Amino acid sequence: MSDHSAEKSLFLGSFIHSKSLDELEYLHDSAVFVDEKGTIVAIETGYDLTKAEKMLFPKLGWSAEDVTIKTAKAGQFFFPGFIDTHIHASQYPNAGIFGKTTLLDWLNTYTFPMESSLSVQSKAKTVYTRCIQRTLSNGTTTASYYATISVPSTNLLADLCLQYGQRAFIGRCCMDTLSPDFYRDESPATALADTRATISHIASIDPTHTLITPIITPRFAPSCSSELMHGLGALQKETNLPVQTHIAENPKEIALVKSLFPEHESYTHVYDNHGLLGPKTILAHAVHLSEAEVDLIKEREGKISHCPASNSAITSGTAKIRWLLNKGVEVGLGTDMSGGYSPSILEAVRQASLVSRHVAMGGEEEAKLSIEEVLYLGTKGGAKVVGLGDKIGSFGVGMEWDAQLIGLGSVDGEMGFSDEGPVDIFGWENWEERVAKWVYNGDDRNTLAVWVKGRLVHERKV
Repeated sequence: MSDHSAEKSLFLGSFIHSKSLDELEYLHDSAVFVDEKGTIVAIETGYDLTKAEKMLFPKLGWSAEDVTIKTAKAGQFFFPGFIDTHIHASQYPNAGIFGKTTLLDWLNTYTFPMESSLSVQSKAKTVYTRCIQRTLSNGTTTASYYATISVPSTNLLADLCLQYGQRAFIGRCCMDTLSPDFYRDESPATALADTRATISHIASIDPTHTLITPIITPRFAPSCSSELMHGLGALQKETNLPVQTHIAENPKEIALVKSLFPEHESYTHVYDNHGLLGPKTILAHAVHLSEAEVDLIKEREGKISHCPASNSAITSGTAKIRWLLNKGVEVGLGTDMSGGYSPSILEAVRQASLVSRHVAMGGEEEAKLSIEEVLYLGTKGGAKVVGLGDKIGSFGVGMEWDAQLIGLGSVDGEMGFSDEGPVDIFGWENWEERVAKWVYNGDDRNTLAVWVKGRLVHERKV
């Protein structure tokens, strides 16, 4: 946790970010000026500190003594903060534990018992604190969290995200049917009342949703009665808050949905017919969607959270992301911890690349995603999925400074090496090759510092 508040800041060095799905922009010898509200007010190339103080400070009305200066060393670069569009904070202790299970038995064996145990506030605080610390140290500046059915536990997660300075969407899980007796909402009415309680709590701690936003969270269709989903759909219409849920993750899950809601054309239609599919809806997984379902999601402007590590870990399938992108659907990345084994979006970035290659091996060569594309999904694409595409995910004047400083190790035959994590740069690599090495070999040891809305929220001790 950092005690640093946002202040006027000047960042100098190399900056890399997504201009579009298939293009990274490299800005070297550049300067980014961030005001005390955490907003980028100027970006200039060919600037050093002397030129910045002489040319831009007077124009901005800044004085040197009031500005914090951070200079990236040679080989380091600033990159937008990662955006995790689907993560279960309450499942963090189970990360890496899934045995040979698939979705439905994994929920009953590991997930529901763990989540229900977090009704004990002391345990919840330990779990949530470590989850937030881990995600921040891996460069995640924004996360869309699932908590538990417990209002105090969910509210605690909101409190801690605000305390640690992480931008977060906080969802109290709604589940009133087909769930264990020890872990379910008593009724649709209590589920709605408890959801309103969390919405009210977040309004009390962050009235303008500057960092923390409530998100309506029907766990998934099988665990929600039609009455509950209709109620949540009406709540969304009333509040205009975002919605998050799961869809088409596993074939058995899809069959279960069909048996529970036979009157609906598809899994996607279940959500649509209950008022839960719209521009602010985040649908996680989307592995086994039909053409008609994707068309409906596109028509409703729904968003997709691609969770490649989880989809592989619990044997859900290989999502066809190129197909979704070609259909015009907005896609971001999610860790889906603990279905996913890692709290790192960088891990999700490389798994997205590898999963796309497995799809290509099935005969769809076009399916392969490039380095540029998977990094877009982890930043700019994710920002669009959570409805913040105009604020975060890339660098631009008027955008907010959600960023990470990345350092890569350098190897010199005569001088030895500088050890900044597992990525070794020998000196002959161009910048595109350096970024590729980071994507495939990097981890949290390469994340030297992290800022959210201009505030330093993590700094690696070296």
